[in-house]
Parts: sequence; C-alpha cells; structure tokens
Amino acid sequence: MKPNYRRCISCRKVGLKQDFWRIVRVFPSGKVQLDQGMGRSAYICPQASCLQAANKKNKLGRSLQATVPETLYQTLWQRLAPSHHQNQISG
Repeated sequence: MKPNYRRCISCRKVGLKQDFWRIVRVFPSGKVQLDQGMGRSAYICPQASCLQAANKKNKLGRSLQATVPETLYQTLWQRLAPSHHQNQISG
C-alpha cells in the first residue's frame, strides 16, 4: 500500500488516511480513543454501513486487540449524523 493510504476495517476499502476516522489504542495505557495518540490504530469509513458492521461484529475491538467502549461508538454515530443528514438533503 502507498504511504498515507489506509484500509477500512469494515468494508476493506483503501483510501487516503484523511478520508477515514482513526481509532487508537493508546500505548501504554491501553485506552481506546478517537483521532489522536500513539499506539495501535484502526481506520473506518465515515459511513453508517461500516460503523454498523464494525459495531455488530466487534471489528474495532479485534483490530485494536482491546475493548472498545460503547461511548466511542456513540460519538462516531453523532459525528455521522450531520454528514448523513446533509447527504439526504443534497441527494
């Protein structure tokens, strides 16, 4: 894969790093958080289908080898809501 390209853990689509949400298991605390920090990372498309599949099949948890808190999924759904709403208006 080229530099700055990442793969969605849900749909496996490859794209530029900035096209995805980054979820990090921070080293050494093991805390799972969004966007920043150093440690093991997983990337996911900002789409309802990818988020739903990742949540249902625990893809984030398996990829990060950590327990992903439900609050993180709630935050991602909240992030998705404005853009999802925008797509319905413009679509």
